[in-house]
Amino acid sequence: MMEFGRSARTGLAGVVALVIAALLIVAPSATAQEKKQTTAKKQTTAQTSKRPAAEKKQHQLVLQVNTNEPAMMNLALNNATNVAQYYKDLDEKVTIEIVTFGPGLHMLRDDTSPVKARITAIAASTPAISFKACGNTQENMSKAENKEIALVSEAKVVKSGVVRVMELQERGWSYVKP
Repeated sequence: MMEFGRSARTGLAGVVALVIAALLIVAPSATAQEKKQTTAKKQTTAQTSKRPAAEKKQHQLVLQVNTNEPAMMNLALNNATNVAQYYKDLDEKVTIEIVTFGPGLHMLRDDTSPVKARITAIAASTPAISFKACGNTQENMSKAENKEIALVSEAKVVKSGVVRVMELQERGWSYVKP
């Protein structure tokens, strides 16, 4: 009886060994799967970055600034420059407008902008980024302060900042409020 048990165990061990060997042959190792995934990602990235010009999309982003907080202004500038660089690296076109209104107009005011130097540098190095100032806000600030409100030279005035954001969204622009 002892012999039969030993033989059965040996036979069972052989079957287990065969099953394990079969699984190793059929299922690639995790490392092999990771290599395949990494290769697939590289191919996808390469395909995306090498799309023919006819297939490349024109990207459009509007960023809203409506607070007089330097951190928010800098965040909007960071978002704009990061997006511009991303699409530049893909050799795709992007147009970005930073629209200010309400207290956010301080971003583009010549006398109060905490980010004036950055705006000048960005406008000079990244023509895809433009700056729009709300004419309604500028007029109201002018009345409240009893003086003309001068803007940085890089800013262009639009009648209404809110309407400008709406119209760009209606034309399919992506909208971000940092």
